[in-house]
Amino acid sequence: MKKRWRMSMNTRKILDGYIFISPWLIGCFLFFLNPLLKSIQLSFSKLASTTGFQLEWAGWTNYMKAFVLDVTFIPMFLEVVRNMFVNTPLIIVFSLFIAILINKNIRMRWLFREVFFFPVLLGTGYVMQQLLGYNVDAQTMEVARGILLPQEMLVYLGPRVSDMVQLFMDRITIILWKSGVQIILFLSGLQGISPSLYEAARCDSATEWEMFWKITLPMISPVILLNIIYTIIDSFTDSMNPILDFIHTTAFVNRQMEYAAAIGWIYFVFIFLVVGLVFLVMRRYIYHTNVSAVSAKKGA
Repeated sequence: MKKRWRMSMNTRKILDGYIFISPWLIGCFLFFLNPLLKSIQLSFSKLASTTGFQLEWAGWTNYMKAFVLDVTFIPMFLEVVRNMFVNTPLIIVFSLFIAILINKNIRMRWLFREVFFFPVLLGTGYVMQQLLGYNVDAQTMEVARGILLPQEMLVYLGPRVSDMVQLFMDRITIILWKSGVQIILFLSGLQGISPSLYEAARCDSATEWEMFWKITLPMISPVILLNIIYTIIDSFTDSMNPILDFIHTTAFVNRQMEYAAAIGWIYFVFIFLVVGLVFLVMRRYIYHTNVSAVSAKKGA
């Protein structure tokens, strides 16, 4: 009698994942792959004529222009990268702290969840730009000026102290505004941890601090990685990101589509490298349930 082949639980989960992303993969190959290849070709070319999209090979000229000739791109790019590296750990720590607090058995817990998710409902477009005082022409953001602290108080503090206080308030406002999705993801991860683990730890006289490091943090490590990747990509693709506005202006206002394609690919490759580096660093710290061992035991 032939032994019936059974799919392991781990293989089934991988197959379910591919089925889940299959609509995106199909859409990518049908509608996104051709423009992607065209943009690569455009970045190494010179647009001779927009009629018929006639291109002439230019080599690395557009990329050299971004690094050598353009005095605007590199400083703007470094500022965006600096803000990402500063905001990402702050957002992750803050959202995890808030998620742990509102995951407790407290009154009106639903209200706190809605309050922290409310900025996400407002979106990141024109409404948020007006609320945060975004000046598109000057490419600056005066976040919460005159909202969190009265302007009169800042005047009495002096220019140096007021600038430091305002910078701190600006940063806090951005972190509060950008943490809604991360809090929801952390909440789902925290609610997926079995309460029996905490009960067993309390029976062994474990403190809350020990349970956080030994149970909570390892169990939600996949969610931490997800939130880090989401926060990095959200920071780089935000509608108020000056790099995106610079690429749009270069392509459709200044009519330098080949140069815009080049700086767009520089930007994309850097994001790809950062995300890959995060995966490599976080891979050893991610806790995975040994599904194969569990399924093998059940089969035995």
